[in-house]
Amino acid sequence: MLSTSKALMVQGTTSDAGKSVLVAGLGRLLARNGISVAPFKSQNMALNSAVTEEGGEIGRAQAFQAIACKVSPSVHMNPILLKPNSDCQAQIIVQGKAVDETNGIGNRSYKAFAMPKVLESFTKLQSDYACVLIEGAGSPAEVNLRENDIANMGFAEEADVPVIIVADIDKGGVFAHLTGTLDCLSKTEQERVIGFVINRFRGDITLLEPGLQWLEEKTGKPVLGVVPYLHGLMLDAEDAVDVAQTLDHSKAVINIAVPVLPRISNHTDFDVLRVHPQVNLQYVAPGADIPPCDLIVLPGSKSVIADMNSLRSFGWDKQIARHLRYGGKVMGICGGFQMLGESIADPYGLEGELPHAEGLGYLRARTTIEKEKVLTRKTGTLTIAGEKASVTGYEIHMGVTESVGIPLIESEGEFEGLISEDNQVLGTYWHGVFDCPEALLLLLSWAGFSGVEGVDLDAERERSLDALADALAASLDLKKLWPEWELS
Repeated sequence: MLSTSKALMVQGTTSDAGKSVLVAGLGRLLARNGISVAPFKSQNMALNSAVTEEGGEIGRAQAFQAIACKVSPSVHMNPILLKPNSDCQAQIIVQGKAVDETNGIGNRSYKAFAMPKVLESFTKLQSDYACVLIEGAGSPAEVNLRENDIANMGFAEEADVPVIIVADIDKGGVFAHLTGTLDCLSKTEQERVIGFVINRFRGDITLLEPGLQWLEEKTGKPVLGVVPYLHGLMLDAEDAVDVAQTLDHSKAVINIAVPVLPRISNHTDFDVLRVHPQVNLQYVAPGADIPPCDLIVLPGSKSVIADMNSLRSFGWDKQIARHLRYGGKVMGICGGFQMLGESIADPYGLEGELPHAEGLGYLRARTTIEKEKVLTRKTGTLTIAGEKASVTGYEIHMGVTESVGIPLIESEGEFEGLISEDNQVLGTYWHGVFDCPEALLLLLSWAGFSGVEGVDLDAERERSLDALADALAASLDLKKLWPEWELS
């Protein structure tokens, strides 16, 4: 059997089977046992990204997995990131930097273009860490994508790494998912699968045991564990926005609405609001009406002009205007900040075919989309109506904004963001401003609620990661995964 000590790859039968969570939990488990470990995903397609200390851009899931592994995020943990501009085109981020569009590769093989950088980054991580935990993408059973696959078995075969396959039993059909996935693989790919993990199980495990025995007999592969359905964990989402509200908001004193733009990016900006017991955060699905609320937050966007036009087509511009007339507050982050200004221009067609759009006009700001992307992590002071709070954040944008008015944040002698003269509207390029407890309290106070308690998102993440690692230690056969290590 292939050795798992230097690398282990987690592939899934479907998207959202639990690959990201399993890598994060295993990373925390190994790190707690004193083993240096790093996450890796050769290719990610997501609009939810993070900035590394090198000033590069990677998928948010790999940044979160790095936190789980107790290491700093690096561009080598996600060497290829695809950020969709439309249904058929995406920006390609290679080792942290935007280099091309998917339609710009021309007649070259995508695999020939991407795999050398993927292997270069993977080799670097292997030289720096005792173990690399690799996350697949989607499913290895997508045979139509096999020719240019760099994210599943295409990578596993090149790098010669062992694979475990995870399936979500909560969706149903788990045995069909696992056996069907295995049947879609070539003989050599099947041989590198060392076992299965069944995720999100609820109920009496004895009812599942006959199926586990059947699965092992049919495939010749061991079931390495059955992970229970875990509730109450604060784990960063890879990309999809869950518009369903399942949290208890009975103690909520403030209502916040986030319109979900078609190309919404970095929705993890709102995670702390989702878990705050005094905040009722509502994601507004495209085309739905913005509900009565105290604060509307326009999120980031990968295609600002197209999303600006969508916002108008949904009637949200008129609903925002009515909200402000009745004394409500409006905030914009990154692309949302640009939309609150007077105009947005894209002279080079970098984000789509539309060259110009009028903004909502609530802030005296004009934005031009430029070729060079801004990727920075920042620390500064947030000031609203004379009240100050320390704040940290990060910028990911291609827009350059010229503004006139009251700035929002000071950082190393430079000023950023804007507040309207009537104090009803503010905007910032900084993602992550709600994550800072001091800044969160000041922003909620600006929205009209000074009695709101603070929430420490970092502490919530740490609690959740440790709980996840505990659950994996209890439910997985760690000796089969890593026979050479004593793990607990």
